[in-house]
Amino acid sequence: MSTAQSQRFAYLGPVGTFTEAALKKITCDSDIKTPYANVTAALDAVRDGEVDFALVPIENSVEGVVARTLDELAIGDPLTISGEVTLPVTFAFMVKPGTQNVQRIGTHPHAESQCRDYIAQKYPHAEIVPYPSTAAAAEALSKGDLDAAIASSAAAEHYDLEIREADIGDNSGAVTRFICAQKPGWIPEPTGHDRTSMAVFIDIDHAGALLEILQVFAKYDVNLTFIQSRPTGRELGHYHFIIDVEGHIKDTPVEKSVAELREICDDIRFLGSYPREVRA
Repeated sequence: MSTAQSQRFAYLGPVGTFTEAALKKITCDSDIKTPYANVTAALDAVRDGEVDFALVPIENSVEGVVARTLDELAIGDPLTISGEVTLPVTFAFMVKPGTQNVQRIGTHPHAESQCRDYIAQKYPHAEIVPYPSTAAAAEALSKGDLDAAIASSAAAEHYDLEIREADIGDNSGAVTRFICAQKPGWIPEPTGHDRTSMAVFIDIDHAGALLEILQVFAKYDVNLTFIQSRPTGRELGHYHFIIDVEGHIKDTPVEKSVAELREICDDIRFLGSYPREVRA
């Protein structure tokens, strides 16, 4: 991200999401932070010039990728990644004070997946209502639309909800990675500990197509840190790959790999080179 004193940020809202908590790690008090209802809306705010950056989740260590984020980056109007941030995530079960009967529980589908054991043991007959974010579920609960919600403790505090039980996730070490997206044009300088992201579109799906891509990176000794296939949307069986590698696009091995891939692939969308966050 750039070093201007004050910047405008969109994030997956409403107030009280894990995305907001992650955003606080990389912003200062003078920055303007605006919540948006979903990932697409947050990224469109950058495309439309309403904000300078958007912070959205891209993967979780337990549940896996956030498909909407990957698809927006790969096939939506072009954006690039300027940074990343990770955040440990813990979930709380919350209700409005005085609630006795719980029949409808709201949360984000990723949160539900990470709290399956708790739900099965404590509320096996409850209806699980999906929301765009855990904080949106907490907000709906505060308005009386639900009997309970699974969200962050910050959401409970913001919406004046009662935490019945904290840290209910099936995996206590869950971590979510978020990316900061901007309009194309500015690339952070190499730091020596960078990540380069790209969307790789193969020309025609054929046996060994992925192997050809991997062999290029192996040829230049470039280490892959993430790879995910996604449908192109053209027809059944057509895919592109979202790939993260160690290194900066200005590093010779990465630069040569991308140049060679352009010769054998239908297209490559550069998604950014940016510093990798080092977790303690």
